Amino acid sequence: MRKIVVLVVLSLLLSSFVEKKNDYLFVNANKSIKIEFSLNQNNTPIYKVFYKDKLVMNDSELGIIREDADFYTNLKIIQVSEPKPVKSTYSMFQGKRKNISYSANQYTVHLQNSKGNLIDIIFQLSHDGIALRYHFPETSSDIKKIVEEKTTYNFDTTAKSWLQPMSKAKTGWMETNPSYEEHYSMGIPVNTKPAIGQGWVYPALFNSNSAWLLVSESGLPVNYCGSHLVYNDTSKAMQVTFPQKEEIFPNGALNPESQLPWYTPWRIIAIGSLKTITESTLGTDLAEPAIPMDTSFIKSGLASWSWVLLKDESVNYETTLRFIDYASKMNWPYCLIDADWNKRIGYDKMKELAAYAKDKNVKLLAWYNSSGSWNSTVYEPKSKLITHEDRENEFSKLNEMGIAGVKVDFFGGDGQSMIAYYHAMLKDAAAHKLLINFHGATLPRGWQRTYPNLLTTEAIKGEEYITFTQEVADLEPSHCSIIPFTRNVFDPMDFTPMVLDRIPNINRRTTPAFELALPVLFLSGIQHIAEIPEGMAKMPTYVVDYLKDIPTNWDDSKFIDGYPRKYIIMARKKDNVWHIVGINGENTAKEVEIDLSFVTNTTGFIIDENENGFTQTDVSKGNKLKVKMKPYGGFVIKI
Repeated sequence: MRKIVVLVVLSLLLSSFVEKKNDYLFVNANKSIKIEFSLNQNNTPIYKVFYKDKLVMNDSELGIIREDADFYTNLKIIQVSEPKPVKSTYSMFQGKRKNISYSANQYTVHLQNSKGNLIDIIFQLSHDGIALRYHFPETSSDIKKIVEEKTTYNFDTTAKSWLQPMSKAKTGWMETNPSYEEHYSMGIPVNTKPAIGQGWVYPALFNSNSAWLLVSESGLPVNYCGSHLVYNDTSKAMQVTFPQKEEIFPNGALNPESQLPWYTPWRIIAIGSLKTITESTLGTDLAEPAIPMDTSFIKSGLASWSWVLLKDESVNYETTLRFIDYASKMNWPYCLIDADWNKRIGYDKMKELAAYAKDKNVKLLAWYNSSGSWNSTVYEPKSKLITHEDRENEFSKLNEMGIAGVKVDFFGGDGQSMIAYYHAMLKDAAAHKLLINFHGATLPRGWQRTYPNLLTTEAIKGEEYITFTQEVADLEPSHCSIIPFTRNVFDPMDFTPMVLDRIPNINRRTTPAFELALPVLFLSGIQHIAEIPEGMAKMPTYVVDYLKDIPTNWDDSKFIDGYPRKYIIMARKKDNVWHIVGINGENTAKEVEIDLSFVTNTTGFIIDENENGFTQTDVSKGNKLKVKMKPYGGFVIKI
């Protein structure tokens, strides 16, 4: 009997030793972020994440299932690399920071499945988060197809989440969903089921064990589909999932397919405080570097735009002349001409308008309907950009007309073939020196680094929806107060902000000072301003002057204070000037204190508001400035 007991104890000790031997620890440079990696009882790869030695993500599964091979179960670790330092520096033409440095510790796990097929899982741990992706290192001439990606994020049941639902494909106006245009569910349990039933889009924000985590993807190539998240009831975790069957280019691929070797997109998780999250650049750090191209034509800035408040009838020659003059007077470099310009104005008259705008130091942007048969939209120009030959023809016309860029609307989802369509359009536009703004579109996932001519993308329920219904207008304060922590952290966002005066037939809930803060708070390479000349004419001179000098290509950004959905204060720097803005997402007044010791210049001003409207007051460096925000109010500081 004693012998049996001894053998059992030895067996347990041995199994414990073997299990420990197969656990691997990956750390970032300062050891604030750690990953424990191992294989579970099914020989499935699992990882868990620690932040400052606190467990913030429980055992989460990894793996890929291809049509021809299982890389999820019965795997064997061949080798785990020693940490390899990865460093890069790059510059951005727009966004929160111009010059960016990235450094991380890279670990590669080499695995083999039961049939001898190979897969690598690559981890990179930086100061502000982790990234992981899969690599199939073998070579094949035939096409391999991925059926399912098993990547999961397993948060404790006590964790809270801030998530935007994925819409049902081919629903909504003229079958134009999905376009990442739903309102957020905020502060909910991670296992909450979305009412729409299609999961959740990126970026997804979580609070786990007092740490904040923002989950997204980056570096989405032509040979992969866009993904999103769905809660898996079996694994009790958020899982990466592929698009709905309708989300394809006609007769194109839905799920990923490619020859080997093959890298999948990066799964990224920013980890830390809200300051870490809002200041992170992981979304571009892990994106592919810029393609070789002439970038001399790329300039970010503000644009006038008639359609958002004045709608279809404003797309005409005379109104466009007025909005060109408006942009020129405001020192804004662009004017956008929206849908049906080909019928309401015409190509020849557009060329005249472009020449007139050039004399006013303004460039024109023209709207296009990207769609072919995948929705029932009727706005034109339509089906002019479907093939490479189509784009060559149309982009050459735009070059001859003197048009600076295009706003391309009504895409069809995240299937691999649709993702390839985005890439092809960006490359062709770059060759023709045209700027791109995607609307009714997917999240760009760092494409603005790879294609510097991509200055912005909608992928948000923006200002135009506020003009449609009172229900959306009622949610604007909380909606605007969540997206600086989620949608707009990594990628440019064409919210088309700021109505200072009035929206026809809508009772705007936000104050003018709230609205005034949005063009600095939100990040977009081209910031299309919703306010029209008549509304701007009612504003104090100091407000108009402030709006004549709003950068969109910031040198640096700094989180001051805030909480998702409730309020946010951000500071952004251009040259030696700091712009500090705040908005209050709640219907109660707030007083905040801002330490101005970090600013460069000694004096500046604050624009806020009292019961009579806007007020301007001088401010000085070195003072702790107390600012009162009205319910649904805000402020701007320039110093």
